[in-house]
Amino acid sequence: MSKKIVLAVGFDQRESIAYHVFCQSIIEKASIPVQFLPLAENTLNEYKEVHTDGSNKFIYSRFLTPYLMDFSGWAIFADGDMVCEVDIAELWALRDEKMAVQVVKHHYQTKAHKKYLGNKNENYPRKNWSSLILWNCSHPANKVLTPEFIQNQPGSYLHRFSWLEDAAIGELPPEWNWLAIEYPENPNAQLIHYTLGTPCFKDYANQSMAKAWHDSYSRVNEGFD
Repeated sequence: MSKKIVLAVGFDQRESIAYHVFCQSIIEKASIPVQFLPLAENTLNEYKEVHTDGSNKFIYSRFLTPYLMDFSGWAIFADGDMVCEVDIAELWALRDEKMAVQVVKHHYQTKAHKKYLGNKNENYPRKNWSSLILWNCSHPANKVLTPEFIQNQPGSYLHRFSWLEDAAIGELPPEWNWLAIEYPENPNAQLIHYTLGTPCFKDYANQSMAKAWHDSYSRVNEGFD
């Protein structure tokens, strides 16, 4: 087993509490050390965001993960609006050296045309595939993912993993990226993804599967009341 797990997490200051709650949910259940890599825009000195679309600040920086890992080893990328319900080492154990990436291959039509902060929520091919990525950073096909390359590609190309052959995109069980509200409640969900809105926003505070997020939030604040 690896000595540590590297976990790149999307960070957006507008919902910074979501990042900390997610990290809390990881740490308290992990059986091996986890090295967190927050993808905060101000820290990515070699990458300048030039895309003008997107609902969060890490929508494209997630594709920098292999570059930030020096194209070596493995890493996980996860959106910050998640909660982990099990040991993250269980996901880490699913690594397949034959694959360049492994993702949950969602096939759904959204129930909501708007999401948090009034952002548009449109349907498109491979929607939410890139919100949880098990990255084989050493895979030769991922070596194209330099800052310049990412800056020059449209979102559709990146989020559909168009630089890869389909055979290099491995599949993870859906419980590893379970979409709250979009999917039915699932007590067996391993990573709950609040894709329409983290329960830190009042409009989503009491929506489906929000309790898991609030439970983790309460442990972040434990002892500070």
